[in-house]
Amino acid sequence: MPRDFRYFDLLVALFVAVLLISNIASAAKIVNLGLPVLTFDAGTLLFPVSYIFGDVLVEVYGYHRSRRVIWTGFLCAALLSVTLALVRWLPGEADWIGRVGPDAYDSVLGTLASGRIILASLVGYFCGGFTNAYIMARMKILTQGRWLWTRTIASTLAGEGVDTVLFVLIAFLGTMAPVVVGNIILSNYLFKCSMEALVTPLTYRAVNFLKAAEGEDYYDCDTDFSPFRLLGVRNARE
Repeated sequence: MPRDFRYFDLLVALFVAVLLISNIASAAKIVNLGLPVLTFDAGTLLFPVSYIFGDVLVEVYGYHRSRRVIWTGFLCAALLSVTLALVRWLPGEADWIGRVGPDAYDSVLGTLASGRIILASLVGYFCGGFTNAYIMARMKILTQGRWLWTRTIASTLAGEGVDTVLFVLIAFLGTMAPVVVGNIILSNYLFKCSMEALVTPLTYRAVNFLKAAEGEDYYDCDTDFSPFRLLGVRNARE
């Protein structure tokens, strides 16, 4: 029978919040800290946290539950983009046009309402999120639950790589110089993976706390790993 968990809903809410906030920050500003390799979109400051949440969710609750969380984030991100596109299309009030205007809106939020940014964000997140979750779940079985750090780092290296390359290429290739696009990919990837490695001790503490509090330590031994299967998941321990 399906189980009730004390912290699962809170983790889902925080995960979705991190995803949406990082998408807005990515559209708002490109940051440079003085070196070409330190050029990244502002969402990079927060987006890696979503992968930490992803690791914790798979490790404690299993891939099949994390799949629903990934889809929840995907649909919320799509709703954000569609809403901003609708707001962009609606006529502005005269005072707002004088104070802000459509040009200011388009220069920040308008990028999230454009088809290219929407596609880049959703494709990168979807492919990277499921790559990360799949590797975490598979490696947990292969390592028999030992060496958590190998799973978190390996899944992040793969998932963040897929996410970063897809997002940056779809979003910026052709609109920026190739060298700038390359710098953004490299700096984003290095920052995200470095952050994952640095917070590994916190990931351990979160995982250990949740396993004890929830009474759950899930192994996806018989799970159907298709990203598109949301119902009727078969698992021996469910």
